[in-house]
Amino acid sequence: MTRSDLPDEDWTLRLRKRPAGVFDGRTDDGRPGMYELVCRDCGDDPRRTYNAVSAELQQVRGPYPLEAAIEAFVAHCEQDESPGESPMRS
Repeated sequence: MTRSDLPDEDWTLRLRKRPAGVFDGRTDDGRPGMYELVCRDCGDDPRRTYNAVSAELQQVRGPYPLEAAIEAFVAHCEQDESPGESPMRS
């Protein structure tokens, strides 16, 4: 299976390399080694830029170095699975 075989709409939480953008006034190719979480259950939209989402969603997104991103991903999954707790909605 390749990435192109996967349906783009068939996920709720994604860990992805931080997209390219402008940081500190200079163009960056995605800050090597930096990742972010996008959680649709929390109301995030992967098509929106970091600056276009709420402060609460920015906290979920990160950015994170890879090891911290994996830890944040696992913790977010566990939080969403906890009984009595609902995902954040913006």
